[in-house]
Amino acid sequence: MTDSVLPRRSAWTRFALVAVSILVLDVVTKVAAVAWLRPGEPVPVLGDLLRLYLIRNPGAAFSIGEGMTWIFTLLAVVVLGFLLAVVVPGLRHGGWSVGLGLVAAGITGNLIDRLFREPGFARGHVVDFLQLPYWPIFNVADMGVVFGAITIVFFWLVKGVGHDGVLEKDREEARRSSRDVSREATGE
Repeated sequence: MTDSVLPRRSAWTRFALVAVSILVLDVVTKVAAVAWLRPGEPVPVLGDLLRLYLIRNPGAAFSIGEGMTWIFTLLAVVVLGFLLAVVVPGLRHGGWSVGLGLVAAGITGNLIDRLFREPGFARGHVVDFLQLPYWPIFNVADMGVVFGAITIVFFWLVKGVGHDGVLEKDREEARRSSRDVSREATGE
């Protein structure tokens, strides 16, 4: 176990607070972008470094898969369901709570667009409006997914800790011990 292990209820609370906060921020900024920006008319915020540029994206990053919106919708439902049903119930690590909250908010924010925006249910186009040089136009939900994934990778691969707060080296040691006990019990 690591020092970032939380009681299960605290980990879930942290996850929920991050997820709801980012989801609300995503929805509010998309509503504002649609209300105040005109498609095709960039608004400089920090010169050429950051511009507001409204588009409706039927695909993924770089508009990949434009004709397959329903697949992205289905994939989002499956991934979000897996996170909520399988991963979050065992959540005990503070960093993972933040990372998973960011990812869940991002998936949900873009899923809401796909479900309820034009051209229709499960085929809706995602509202993107933030533009950096040499990068696809994105939104707050996209930032949640990216920063959440980076956070998860950091704790999992760099720190070597799972979502339950158990160090991967301790988990492997427990597996080895369990196999050794099984072999002894069966006389192998």
